[in-house]
Amino acid sequence: MSQSFYNESSNQTNLNQQHSLNHGGHEMMDMHETIGEIIAGMNQAIILRPHVKDPELLNILDRQYNFTLGMYNTIVESFTTGHDPSVPTGRYQMETGNDFKYGLNPGQPKKPMQNANEINDEAISGFLLGAQKGAAKCMTTAALETTNPVVRRVVADSIPNCIEMGYELSIYQNKHGYYQVPQYSQQDMQTMLNAFDTTSNPLH
Repeated sequence: MSQSFYNESSNQTNLNQQHSLNHGGHEMMDMHETIGEIIAGMNQAIILRPHVKDPELLNILDRQYNFTLGMYNTIVESFTTGHDPSVPTGRYQMETGNDFKYGLNPGQPKKPMQNANEINDEAISGFLLGAQKGAAKCMTTAALETTNPVVRRVVADSIPNCIEMGYELSIYQNKHGYYQVPQYSQQDMQTMLNAFDTTSNPLH
């Protein structure tokens, strides 16, 4: 091996190490929590999958798991190397509409399960929704604390995907009556909607 080749190889190794160590302390802790949250959500989906009864929910679970798997790999690669990931952040696409049913219908009060045999699609969809909300919160905190520009961008770009997956699950829950959406009276709604106005006074 020539001396020049050795020096080039050594310099590249040092450069890679500099990139991979380009993280602050707060970033390291928040990224570990974020990645752990993603793993927990994926593990939860694996555990819950055999108990899903509704084919629609099963389809949502599978699509969201497969997308999250790619998102996880992209985040881990960028975090570990400090470089742009080989697979960029994707964009999750829902396969459902955006229609919500508003209003409350009386029903039985909810209470904790007494045994594991009570698991049902309502509970499963709630667990999946909670996992997406948890991941979105962790990613938001991590992105605000991240000093590495690549990791910050990858994590920040992943947040809308968690929001979209959570939204898809909330639509599913609303459609089946698991998640009801109350509203104020029409008069109160109009009052609140008209509580703000735009302005055109920029700083010079």
